[in-house]
Amino acid sequence: MQIRISWPAGHVTATLDDTPTTRALAKELPLVSTAQTWGEEVYFGTGVCVPRETDARQVVEAGTVAFWTDGDALALPYGPTPISRGWGLPRTEFEGECRLASPCNVLGRIDGDPRRLATVRAGDPVRVEPLED
Repeated sequence: MQIRISWPAGHVTATLDDTPTTRALAKELPLVSTAQTWGEEVYFGTGVCVPRETDARQVVEAGTVAFWTDGDALALPYGPTPISRGWGLPRTEFEGECRLASPCNVLGRIDGDPRRLATVRAGDPVRVEPLED
C-alpha cells in the first residue's frame, strides 16, 4: 500500500507493508492531523488505537514509517531524537541514530529522501491519504 503525507511546505510518499496496524490505519484514511516534532522526528495523532506488535522496535532507520502505540500516532524519524545516543554531542559512532520514544510498530518506509520531513513545523496541518494504484 502507498500513502501520501502532505503538509504546507511539501509532501512525501511511503510504501507500507501489509501488517495489522497498516490495515487498521488504512480504514481511517484519509485523515487530517496536526504535526508535532521531536528532534528530527515528525509525529501526529491518527485516531487509530492498536496494540504493540511483537516485532515493534525503538531504534529504526531514518525514513521508517512507524506507529507509536503509546500515542496512537504515526512517527516519521528522519534523524536523531533527543534520546538518541550521542544526541547533542560532537560526531560519534551513534550519529544519526533514530531512537523513538518507545517501541513502535514498523509499517514501512518513506519513498526517496526522508530529510524532506525537515520542512514540517510543529502545528502544521498534515494530511495522510492513500495513493491510487
